[in-house]
Amino acid sequence: MTERKRVFNLLTILGPTASGKTRLAVSLAERFSGEIISADSRQVFRGMDIGSGKDLHEYGRVPYHLINILDAGEEFSVFAFQRLFLKACQDIESRGRLPILCGGSGMYLDAALRGYRMVEVPQNEQLRADLSGKSAHELCEMLNSMRPGQHNKTDLLDRLRTLRAIEIASHDPCDACANEPYPDLRPLVIGIRLERDEMRRRITERLRLRLENGMIAEVQGLHDSGIPWERLDYYGLEYRYVGAFLRGDLKRNDMFQKLNSAIHDFAKRQGNWFRKMERHGIAIQWVDGAGDPLQESVEVIEKSDLD
Repeated sequence: MTERKRVFNLLTILGPTASGKTRLAVSLAERFSGEIISADSRQVFRGMDIGSGKDLHEYGRVPYHLINILDAGEEFSVFAFQRLFLKACQDIESRGRLPILCGGSGMYLDAALRGYRMVEVPQNEQLRADLSGKSAHELCEMLNSMRPGQHNKTDLLDRLRTLRAIEIASHDPCDACANEPYPDLRPLVIGIRLERDEMRRRITERLRLRLENGMIAEVQGLHDSGIPWERLDYYGLEYRYVGAFLRGDLKRNDMFQKLNSAIHDFAKRQGNWFRKMERHGIAIQWVDGAGDPLQESVEVIEKSDLD
Protein backbone atom coordinates (compact mmCIF):
# COMPACT_ATOMS: atom_id res chain seq x y z
CA MET A 1 0.00 0.00 0.00
CA THR A 2 1.51 3.35 -1.02
CA GLU A 3 1.80 6.12 1.56
CA ARG A 4 -0.80 8.84 1.09
CA LYS A 5 0.64 12.22 0.08
CA ARG A 6 0.06 14.93 2.67
CA VAL A 7 -2.24 17.70 1.45
CA PHE A 8 0.10 20.42 2.75
CA ASN A 9 3.89 20.62 2.59
CA LEU A 10 4.35 23.69 4.80
CA LEU A 11 2.86 24.19 8.26
CA THR A 12 2.68 27.80 9.45
CA ILE A 13 2.11 28.95 13.02
CA LEU A 14 1.31 32.65 13.35
CA GLY A 15 -0.12 34.91 16.01
CA PRO A 16 0.41 38.17 17.88
CA THR A 17 3.40 38.75 20.11
CA ALA A 18 3.37 36.79 23.40
CA SER A 19 0.74 34.34 22.10
CA GLY A 20 2.91 31.22 22.52
CA LYS A 21 3.83 30.62 18.87
CA THR A 22 7.26 29.12 19.52
CA ARG A 23 6.00 26.68 22.18
CA LEU A 24 3.23 25.47 19.88
CA ALA A 25 5.53 25.18 16.85
CA VAL A 26 8.08 23.17 18.83
CA SER A 27 5.41 20.79 20.14
CA LEU A 28 4.09 20.22 16.61
CA ALA A 29 7.63 19.77 15.24
CA GLU A 30 8.23 17.04 17.82
CA ARG A 31 5.01 15.29 16.88
CA PHE A 32 5.23 15.60 13.08
CA SER A 33 9.01 15.39 12.47
CA GLY A 34 9.30 19.06 11.71
CA GLU A 35 11.95 21.75 11.64
CA ILE A 36 11.19 25.38 12.40
CA ILE A 37 11.85 28.34 10.12
CA SER A 38 11.68 31.64 11.98
CA ALA A 39 9.65 34.42 10.32
CA ASP A 40 11.09 37.21 12.42
CA SER A 41 12.98 40.26 11.22
CA ARG A 42 15.28 40.43 14.27
CA GLN A 43 15.94 36.86 15.34
CA VAL A 44 18.34 36.54 12.40
CA PHE A 45 20.85 38.65 14.36
CA ARG A 46 23.35 37.22 16.81
CA GLY A 47 23.39 38.96 20.19
CA MET A 48 19.80 40.19 19.91
CA ASP A 49 18.33 37.44 22.04
CA ILE A 50 16.13 38.82 24.82
CA GLY A 51 14.79 41.84 22.96
CA SER A 52 13.83 39.73 19.94
CA GLY A 53 12.30 36.94 22.03
CA LYS A 54 14.31 34.05 20.62
CA ASP A 55 13.54 31.81 23.61
CA LEU A 56 15.99 29.21 22.29
CA HIS A 57 15.59 27.14 25.45
CA GLU A 58 12.10 26.19 24.20
CA TYR A 59 13.42 24.41 21.09
CA GLY A 60 15.07 21.50 22.86
CA ARG A 61 16.33 19.17 20.12
CA VAL A 62 14.09 20.60 17.40
CA PRO A 63 16.22 22.07 14.56
CA TYR A 64 15.61 25.70 13.66
CA HIS A 65 16.52 27.93 10.72
CA LEU A 66 17.01 31.69 10.07
CA ILE A 67 18.03 32.40 13.65
CA ASN A 68 21.50 33.76 14.52
CA ILE A 69 22.68 33.91 10.92
CA LEU A 70 23.94 37.53 10.84
CA ASP A 71 25.88 39.82 13.14
CA ALA A 72 23.84 42.55 14.81
CA GLY A 73 24.14 45.75 12.81
CA GLU A 74 24.07 44.05 9.41
CA GLU A 75 21.33 44.61 6.84
CA PHE A 76 18.46 42.18 6.35
CA SER A 77 15.46 42.55 4.07
CA VAL A 78 12.18 40.86 3.21
CA PHE A 79 13.77 39.87 -0.10
CA ALA A 80 16.67 38.18 1.71
CA PHE A 81 14.20 36.45 4.02
CA GLN A 82 12.15 35.06 1.12
CA ARG A 83 15.25 33.69 -0.59
CA LEU A 84 16.55 32.03 2.60
CA PHE A 85 13.07 30.76 3.53
CA LEU A 86 12.69 28.96 0.19
CA LYS A 87 16.17 27.50 0.50
CA ALA A 88 15.41 26.23 4.02
CA CYS A 89 12.10 24.72 2.87
CA GLN A 90 13.83 22.82 0.10
CA ASP A 91 16.52 21.58 2.46
CA ILE A 92 14.04 20.39 5.10
CA GLU A 93 11.78 18.67 2.56
CA SER A 94 14.75 16.95 0.90
CA ARG A 95 15.41 15.18 4.20
CA GLY A 96 11.82 13.97 4.49
CA ARG A 97 10.89 16.39 7.24
CA LEU A 98 8.13 19.00 7.57
CA PRO A 99 8.98 22.73 7.31
CA ILE A 100 7.19 24.72 10.02
CA LEU A 101 7.17 28.48 9.50
CA CYS A 102 6.71 30.31 12.80
CA GLY A 103 6.41 34.02 13.45
CA GLY A 104 4.39 37.19 13.66
CA SER A 105 6.11 39.53 11.18
CA GLY A 106 3.33 40.16 8.68
CA MET A 107 5.52 41.18 5.76
CA TYR A 108 7.69 38.08 6.19
CA LEU A 109 4.69 35.77 6.42
CA ASP A 110 3.19 37.40 3.33
CA ALA A 111 6.46 36.99 1.42
CA ALA A 112 6.48 33.28 2.25
CA LEU A 113 2.81 32.40 1.79
CA ARG A 114 1.39 34.55 -1.02
CA GLY A 115 3.36 32.88 -3.81
CA TYR A 116 4.94 35.93 -5.43
CA ARG A 117 8.62 36.44 -6.20
CA MET A 118 10.19 39.48 -4.57
CA VAL A 119 12.80 41.44 -6.47
CA GLU A 120 15.97 42.69 -4.78
CA VAL A 121 16.08 46.49 -4.75
CA PRO A 122 19.62 47.92 -4.71
CA GLN A 123 20.46 51.20 -3.00
CA ASN A 124 19.81 54.18 -5.29
CA GLU A 125 22.58 56.63 -4.43
CA GLN A 126 21.25 59.29 -6.80
CA LEU A 127 17.80 59.12 -5.21
CA ARG A 128 19.32 59.32 -1.73
CA ALA A 129 21.40 62.35 -2.76
CA ASP A 130 18.29 64.03 -4.20
CA LEU A 131 16.38 63.45 -0.95
CA SER A 132 19.21 64.35 1.43
CA GLY A 133 17.92 67.89 1.97
CA LYS A 134 14.38 66.83 2.83
CA SER A 135 13.17 66.71 6.42
CA ALA A 136 11.91 63.53 8.07
CA HIS A 137 8.36 64.94 7.84
CA GLU A 138 8.74 65.61 4.11
CA LEU A 139 10.05 62.08 3.55
CA CYS A 140 7.08 60.61 5.43
CA GLU A 141 4.66 62.66 3.32
CA MET A 142 6.42 61.48 0.17
CA LEU A 143 6.17 57.83 1.23
CA ASN A 144 2.51 58.21 2.15
CA SER A 145 1.80 59.70 -1.29
CA MET A 146 3.54 56.74 -2.95
CA ARG A 147 1.79 54.21 -0.68
CA PRO A 148 -1.56 55.73 0.37
CA GLY A 149 -2.42 52.63 2.39
CA GLN A 150 0.95 52.55 4.15
CA HIS A 151 0.72 49.54 6.47
CA ASN A 152 4.19 49.32 8.00
CA LYS A 153 4.17 52.33 10.33
CA THR A 154 7.68 51.56 11.58
CA ASP A 155 8.93 52.83 8.20
CA LEU A 156 7.72 56.26 9.28
CA LEU A 157 9.60 56.29 12.59
CA ASP A 158 13.17 56.25 11.34
CA ARG A 159 14.73 58.33 8.56
CA LEU A 160 16.78 55.43 7.17
CA ARG A 161 13.73 53.19 7.08
CA THR A 162 11.69 55.89 5.35
CA LEU A 163 14.41 56.42 2.74
CA ARG A 164 14.64 52.69 2.13
CA ALA A 165 10.86 52.38 1.79
CA ILE A 166 10.82 55.22 -0.78
CA GLU A 167 13.65 53.49 -2.63
CA ILE A 168 11.66 50.25 -2.80
CA ALA A 169 8.39 51.98 -3.72
CA SER A 170 10.06 53.84 -6.62
CA HIS A 171 11.95 50.82 -7.97
CA ASP A 172 11.04 49.54 -11.44
CA PRO A 173 11.36 45.74 -11.13
CA CYS A 174 12.80 43.47 -13.76
CA ASP A 175 9.88 41.59 -15.32
CA ALA A 176 11.98 38.46 -15.82
CA CYS A 177 12.87 38.38 -12.11
CA ALA A 178 9.35 39.17 -10.91
CA ASN A 179 7.88 36.43 -13.10
CA GLU A 180 10.26 33.72 -11.92
CA PRO A 181 8.06 30.76 -10.89
CA TYR A 182 7.40 30.23 -7.20
CA PRO A 183 7.94 26.75 -5.74
CA ASP A 184 4.92 24.52 -5.17
CA LEU A 185 4.10 25.40 -1.57
CA ARG A 186 0.85 24.10 -0.11
CA PRO A 187 0.60 25.79 3.27
CA LEU A 188 -1.61 24.90 6.19
CA VAL A 189 -1.82 28.01 8.35
CA ILE A 190 -2.73 27.86 12.04
CA GLY A 191 -3.22 31.09 13.95
CA ILE A 192 -3.27 31.57 17.71
CA ARG A 193 -6.08 33.79 18.93
CA LEU A 194 -6.21 35.46 22.34
CA GLU A 195 -8.82 37.65 24.00
CA ARG A 196 -7.57 41.22 24.36
CA ASP A 197 -7.29 41.18 28.16
CA GLU A 198 -5.29 37.95 28.13
CA MET A 199 -3.02 39.25 25.40
CA ARG A 200 -2.38 42.45 27.35
CA ARG A 201 -1.63 40.47 30.50
CA ARG A 202 0.86 38.23 28.70
CA ILE A 203 2.60 41.15 27.01
CA THR A 204 3.04 43.05 30.27
CA GLU A 205 4.28 39.99 32.17
CA ARG A 206 6.70 39.00 29.43
CA LEU A 207 8.13 42.51 29.23
CA ARG A 208 8.66 42.58 32.99
CA LEU A 209 10.50 39.23 32.85
CA ARG A 210 12.68 40.33 29.95
CA LEU A 211 13.73 43.48 31.77
CA GLU A 212 14.49 41.47 34.90
CA ASN A 213 16.49 38.91 32.91
CA GLY A 214 18.96 41.20 31.20
CA MET A 215 17.34 43.04 28.28
CA ILE A 216 18.79 46.39 29.38
CA ALA A 217 22.29 44.90 29.60
CA GLU A 218 21.79 43.31 26.16
CA VAL A 219 20.99 46.67 24.56
CA GLN A 220 23.91 48.35 26.32
CA GLY A 221 26.23 45.57 25.15
CA LEU A 222 25.07 45.96 21.55
CA HIS A 223 25.79 49.69 21.70
CA ASP A 224 29.18 49.08 23.35
CA SER A 225 30.04 46.71 20.49
CA GLY A 226 29.81 49.63 18.08
CA ILE A 227 26.17 49.73 16.96
CA PRO A 228 24.93 53.35 17.04
CA TRP A 229 21.77 54.22 18.96
CA GLU A 230 20.11 55.24 15.69
CA ARG A 231 20.75 51.80 14.26
CA LEU A 232 19.38 50.09 17.38
CA ASP A 233 16.22 52.20 17.04
CA TYR A 234 15.81 50.61 13.62
CA TYR A 235 15.59 47.14 15.21
CA GLY A 236 12.28 47.72 16.89
CA LEU A 237 10.42 48.78 19.98
CA GLU A 238 12.46 47.08 22.70
CA TYR A 239 15.75 48.41 21.38
CA ARG A 240 14.31 51.89 20.75
CA TYR A 241 12.81 52.43 24.20
CA VAL A 242 15.56 50.74 26.21
CA GLY A 243 18.05 52.78 24.19
CA ALA A 244 16.19 55.97 25.14
CA PHE A 245 16.42 54.93 28.81
CA LEU A 246 20.15 54.21 28.56
CA ARG A 247 20.75 57.60 26.92
CA GLY A 248 18.90 59.28 29.77
CA ASP A 249 15.93 60.38 27.67
CA LEU A 250 13.46 58.31 29.71
CA LYS A 251 13.25 57.26 33.34
CA ARG A 252 12.98 53.53 33.93
CA ASN A 253 9.30 53.52 34.88
CA ASP A 254 8.42 55.77 31.93
CA MET A 255 10.38 53.46 29.66
CA PHE A 256 8.43 50.44 30.92
CA GLN A 257 5.04 52.13 30.56
CA LYS A 258 5.72 53.57 27.08
CA LEU A 259 7.28 50.35 25.79
CA ASN A 260 4.46 48.24 27.21
CA SER A 261 1.86 50.46 25.53
CA ALA A 262 3.78 50.40 22.23
CA ILE A 263 3.94 46.59 22.24
CA HIS A 264 0.18 46.42 22.87
CA ASP A 265 -0.36 48.69 19.85
CA PHE A 266 1.99 46.51 17.80
CA ALA A 267 -0.04 43.41 18.70
CA LYS A 268 -3.18 45.17 17.42
CA ARG A 269 -1.43 45.94 14.13
CA GLN A 270 -0.41 42.29 13.86
CA GLY A 271 -4.05 41.30 14.21
CA ASN A 272 -5.00 43.78 11.48
CA TRP A 273 -2.34 42.29 9.21
CA PHE A 274 -3.58 38.74 9.78
CA ARG A 275 -7.11 39.82 8.86
CA LYS A 276 -5.69 41.44 5.72
CA MET A 277 -3.97 38.15 4.85
CA GLU A 278 -7.32 36.38 5.14
CA ARG A 279 -8.93 38.95 2.83
CA HIS A 280 -6.15 38.22 0.33
CA GLY A 281 -6.96 34.53 0.27
CA ILE A 282 -4.78 33.04 3.03
CA ALA A 283 -6.98 30.57 4.96
CA ILE A 284 -6.07 30.70 8.66
CA GLN A 285 -7.33 28.01 11.04
CA TRP A 286 -7.63 29.75 14.41
CA VAL A 287 -7.01 28.01 17.74
CA ASP A 288 -7.57 29.29 21.26
CA GLY A 289 -4.27 30.36 22.81
CA ALA A 290 -5.76 30.33 26.29
CA GLY A 291 -7.19 26.80 25.92
CA ASP A 292 -5.36 23.79 24.49
CA PRO A 293 -3.83 25.12 21.25
CA LEU A 294 -1.72 21.99 20.77
CA GLN A 295 -4.67 19.60 20.77
CA GLU A 296 -6.72 21.94 18.56
CA SER A 297 -3.81 22.21 16.13
CA VAL A 298 -3.35 18.45 15.97
CA GLU A 299 -7.04 18.09 15.14
CA VAL A 300 -6.72 20.72 12.39
CA ILE A 301 -3.71 18.88 10.92
CA GLU A 302 -5.33 15.46 11.08
CA LYS A 303 -8.52 16.80 9.48
CA SER A 304 -6.46 18.42 6.71
CA ASP A 305 -4.74 15.11 6.02
CA LEU A 306 -8.15 13.48 5.56
CA ASP A 307 -9.48 16.12 3.15
